[in-house]
Amino acid sequence: MSVRSAGAPRTEVIADAALTLLAERGMRGLTHRAVDETAGLPQGSTSNHARTRLALLEAAVRRQAEREAAVLNPAELPDPAAGRDQLVAGLALALHRYLTGDNRQLLVSRYELALEATRRPELRTYYDAAGAQFRDPLETLLRAAGSPTPELHTLSLVAWCDGLMFSCVAGSYHATAPTLDELRRGVGELLRGMLGS
Repeated sequence: MSVRSAGAPRTEVIADAALTLLAERGMRGLTHRAVDETAGLPQGSTSNHARTRLALLEAAVRRQAEREAAVLNPAELPDPAAGRDQLVAGLALALHRYLTGDNRQLLVSRYELALEATRRPELRTYYDAAGAQFRDPLETLLRAAGSPTPELHTLSLVAWCDGLMFSCVAGSYHATAPTLDELRRGVGELLRGMLGS
């Protein structure tokens, strides 16, 4: 399968192909040669852009963060002054986007990269920096919503969202995805439990 798209920079094409391979074949299936084939590029192209496996993984983490930003766009989150209902709606919409369509494969590649980052401290730095771009706005929103412990509540919210996504993509609920209304209810119940009514 080729993931090459006309006009895209070669580094982006290579990173997208790496993410596709991670989702389809796992970490063992990610090789420079396989990326070339998946991207529809001449053999050796990936090695020219990412000489080592670590460089290829770093490129994949950066591209993962870019693609996740389109799904969980922090700019689409409500203004901190907008209120809790807007926060619930924004989070539910982001989760729904992730759990439908091609974005499910993006979650699988994220899990592969997360596991690899636990074994490679040099990759962990890239992975953690990418995660901060989503965590920090959530902490700001929770603080504005009245959280007395926004760091702890951000951890709880992120853990809940991550657990839900994993269960619905790779876990025991992989065959089903909650509706947007169900996600709104779930996020609302969680926030009421953390912040009170």
